[in-house]
Amino acid sequence: MAIDRVAHIGGSRGTLARWALCAAIVASASPAATPFEDTIAQRVVACTGCHGNQGRAAPDGYYPRIAGKPAGYLFNQLRNFRDERRHYELMNGLIALLDDAYLQEIADHFASLDLPYPPPLAPAGSAAQRDAGEALVRRGDPARSLPACNDCHGVQMTGLAPFVPGLLGLPRDYLNAQLGAWRSGQRRALAPDCMAQVAQRLSPEEIGAVSAWLAAQPVPAHATAPAAAPKPLPIACGGVAAAAGAASGPTR
Repeated sequence: MAIDRVAHIGGSRGTLARWALCAAIVASASPAATPFEDTIAQRVVACTGCHGNQGRAAPDGYYPRIAGKPAGYLFNQLRNFRDERRHYELMNGLIALLDDAYLQEIADHFASLDLPYPPPLAPAGSAAQRDAGEALVRRGDPARSLPACNDCHGVQMTGLAPFVPGLLGLPRDYLNAQLGAWRSGQRRALAPDCMAQVAQRLSPEEIGAVSAWLAAQPVPAHATAPAAAPKPLPIACGGVAAAAGAASGPTR
């Protein structure tokens, strides 16, 4: 992040932000680094320390890919971290004092990156578990008012621009962790919190099945999120509506 954006953050969150910023500055000053240029690509070098080169994802399975995600989705998640609906202290601290306009600039940068995905890891769990996960992804469970993942995230599960992310190319551990966080209430979005409602209707075993199947699927070449059709989502999502309004006129 730009120095003038975060230098005056105080407290423990500010300490974390300053450490991350210093790491990015040291990296940019190393002999192998390119000269500093005041571009958004160089200002978000701190992000790549966790999210991988150009936001391709880290190999540990917990820091997700952000390259190529829909700009509206990334903007919405940055706001959630800044406003502490999502809790990860380093992220909360890094963007605590950034305004909506700057968060949108960060989101637009990563959304513009069209980078290839690595092949998926070997399938985890049993074939029966993955079959159960596929059924939930593709058909949901109408008896529990549980929409199919395809209904919101697209038939190919590559997301719907500008606000719905793809589900492919994410590690199983990350998918499990996020669905579990929504189920427990640790992760939240603006009301009505559609993903919390979905996750709370799933058992832990079903979350594991969905994650196992999704993580085993290859990502189509040049996977991009097509524009969402002009129809309502099967379940109301407050975060999508709020992001749409904020993107049309960002303010802090």
